[in-house]
Amino acid sequence: MAHIFSFWESRAFYDSFMARSHDRLASTQSGTFKDAQVRLFDHRFDVKTGFEPRFTDADLLRVALCRVHEERAEHFVLMQEKVWNPAMAGSPGMVRGLFGEAPGNEFLVLSMWRAAAEHGKYRTERVERLALRAQTEADVAALAGDIVDMEAAWTV
Repeated sequence: MAHIFSFWESRAFYDSFMARSHDRLASTQSGTFKDAQVRLFDHRFDVKTGFEPRFTDADLLRVALCRVHEERAEHFVLMQEKVWNPAMAGSPGMVRGLFGEAPGNEFLVLSMWRAAAEHGKYRTERVERLALRAQTEADVAALAGDIVDMEAAWTV
């Protein structure tokens, strides 16, 4: 499995690419992959520091895709900002991240870590306690995620 993240300067640039170049490029990749899933998220806020789409200082990414109950979406966003973000930002080894939103109460939490061991310390020590405090179980209807080991040769 491969995860591909792209970051656009603006929605206008994204729309222009999709209208002018996407189909031509996609046709050259026919048969090279199967079961592609694409989601477009709008940036809501940064995790820790100003987000930069630079991956050379991270060895691991944690990506979480959350579908949230409609009536709990506002609470989920608030808890991300007031509970989860400060906890991640205070974890040694956490480089930076972002929180994004898509239509249909879908959210993306992308965090970048210096090493798997640093992310492992954060998970073991804090996740259950933070989930209780943030009432995550009541907010989230579905959660999918992955730990992504960075492949330096694939970063552009």
